[in-house]
Amino acid sequence: MFRLVLIFVFGASFFSTGCSQAGRTATSAETVGVPTVATNSIVEKIEKSEEEWKKILDPEEFRILRQQGTERSFTGKYWDNKKAGVYNCAGCQLSLFTSNEKFVSGTGWPSFWQPINKAHVLEKADNAYGWNRVEILCGRCDGHLGHVFEDGPEPTGLRYCINGNALDFVEEGEEKK
Repeated sequence: MFRLVLIFVFGASFFSTGCSQAGRTATSAETVGVPTVATNSIVEKIEKSEEEWKKILDPEEFRILRQQGTERSFTGKYWDNKKAGVYNCAGCQLSLFTSNEKFVSGTGWPSFWQPINKAHVLEKADNAYGWNRVEILCGRCDGHLGHVFEDGPEPTGLRYCINGNALDFVEEGEEKK
């Protein structure tokens, strides 16, 4: 059985940017509780070995999704993407966010004020390094996506600060991988 191994690898810029701010608090198994487009779907989990993940993810995707890494701000995919479409998990292609909920946070990471479905994005307490933050995980493959903070725009007041390399973008009118 695949077990999620928590290894925290952070770039130096992570400590000095917006995603290092104190954020929401959560219990270790808390699920996102914000209003979403859909709220009652069940997501079937997928499990893969570390070797299987290494075969389907590039090294940076693997470092972020499977080893809880963080890309440096303003370097990842999609932080400045303004196209209409859907952002999927780069590991399992579960739809996570739409461009309608994306906003410019100034942090250098793609930021969203709510997920497509609360079952698609899970929250987990992250108290590493003495911080009290909430880690965001893919609801299907448990891949590390980023963190959520309480400094986002209305109507939720939340900022889902996501590693761009943890995402695949499907432009409106294109087919999903």
